[in-house]
Amino acid sequence: MTEQRIDLGLTSPRSSGGGCGDGCGCGHGAAAFPASPSRAEASTVLRVQGMTCDHCVRAVTEELNALDGVEVVDIDLRADDASLVRITSTGAADEAALTAAIDEAGYTLVH
Repeated sequence: MTEQRIDLGLTSPRSSGGGCGDGCGCGHGAAAFPASPSRAEASTVLRVQGMTCDHCVRAVTEELNALDGVEVVDIDLRADDASLVRITSTGAADEAALTAAIDEAGYTLVH
């Protein structure tokens, strides 16, 4: 019976012990696994006035998700106060675009 090894690339190479990355010390010098691309994420918290229900949350979420770079929208609904809207995006958020999206949804950004 012949042993066959299949590398699925599920672990990163070890820095010590050899060139092939499996720590065996064989010195093959094979290329390391490619690094996954990194993205700089930014988090922005806004205060939005006028949101009172789940419909309000959906409206604001839809408008913000339509913006380029927006990854996640999380809203802490506060019916008697300004709601907190946390936006996670790739790169810095465009304040004018965020303001316009909230306005489009029918609510007011509190500065």
